[in-house]
Amino acid sequence: MVQVRLADAGDLHMTWTWARGAQGFGTGYTPGPDVDEAVRALAAELPGGGTEGMRRAFESSALASSEEERRLSRMLAEVLWPPGLTDQIRQVSARLGRPLMRLQPSPRVAQVPWELLAVDGGDSDVRLMDLVDIATTAPASLRRAGATPTGEDPGSDAVVLVLDPRVPGFRADSPLGSVLGQPGSDPALLSLVQRRLDAGTVVPSVASPAEAFRRTDLDRDRLGEALRKGARRLMYVGHVSGAPVEGGQSEDVTLHLCCGPQTTGLAEPVRTHRPLSAKDLLLGTLPLRADGVPGAQLWPAPPRVALIACESGGDLRFAESFGLATAMIHNGAHLVTATRWVLPTSFAFHRLAGLPESVRPLTEAVVAVDAAHEDRDPVRHLGAWQRQQLDRWRTDGRIEHSPLLWAALTCIVR
Repeated sequence: MVQVRLADAGDLHMTWTWARGAQGFGTGYTPGPDVDEAVRALAAELPGGGTEGMRRAFESSALASSEEERRLSRMLAEVLWPPGLTDQIRQVSARLGRPLMRLQPSPRVAQVPWELLAVDGGDSDVRLMDLVDIATTAPASLRRAGATPTGEDPGSDAVVLVLDPRVPGFRADSPLGSVLGQPGSDPALLSLVQRRLDAGTVVPSVASPAEAFRRTDLDRDRLGEALRKGARRLMYVGHVSGAPVEGGQSEDVTLHLCCGPQTTGLAEPVRTHRPLSAKDLLLGTLPLRADGVPGAQLWPAPPRVALIACESGGDLRFAESFGLATAMIHNGAHLVTATRWVLPTSFAFHRLAGLPESVRPLTEAVVAVDAAHEDRDPVRHLGAWQRQQLDRWRTDGRIEHSPLLWAALTCIVR
């Protein structure tokens, strides 16, 4: 394993240290102006919010063109990645097999899809993910709340599924509407829920797989009740609203459940809905009343959490990371799979890229994350799926295999 840390100090500084059977270390350095230029170039290619931001991603983004994406990935590697570390990775791989890289990004480069970096230069298309499995490391200052377990055995087989909950006050075709489409219309998603039913307990309980989607009763109280009973996993697929990085308040990022406007919470209502903020998850009701309860007691996180929503891992872009992913780790999670940028839905692929309705890239990503979280090594499992997607992208360059969606996913660990 190699631990890589990046730090912003005007310029970008990198250090790495090998462990677990391998020895060595090294340092890297990139001038600040070069980093800023590379980050701006990447940001211009990422999907944006709203219809126009997503349309631009499909019509002109480098991530939607195999040739342009390779050019972008080479540029990012030339600026951000030290060749000496690539050489060490190859040496370790030859002796010990594929290593694990735990990479702690600085805020400035938190959206970089490190997996995609073309690290060999020239005409080679060797990507970093071809050589290593990659996990994103949460800030070292992050601490779990209270006496949380150190192992991954939660003492429960329950899997909490929050799949496309209905947000009060928003129609299915509105900005906070459905992300997975009509309940019961997607065979792969129905099979996913059925597998979880066959394997153990699905919470909240359902009589049939279709009932797990677009629920109207999954508010923060129901979620907290389910988590306090114990669970081994939580999977959320829905909407996350990010906070502006320039504001510096990562705790203001919100997750959308079925909470009405009268729900107790720290975020301001949106129409007839009060979102659940990262601040809620961290502080609970402590700021609201004298007998308040901290968030880790109201919403204790299971060992593995998936937050499949727009920029759900965006808190790492802030100097002080107190967003949803880090809040889940603070509340007990060992691993959180989240996203670096705005995700296109399958409907966006249908409408903006002309794919048939039978092709559902977001569904494929949800199924892949679910399978990874059932595996003994979720980081390696998810990385293997992403490499499959990359191989398809290299082979045919089809938009459904583009990194627009799958490269946004990352596993964040403590």
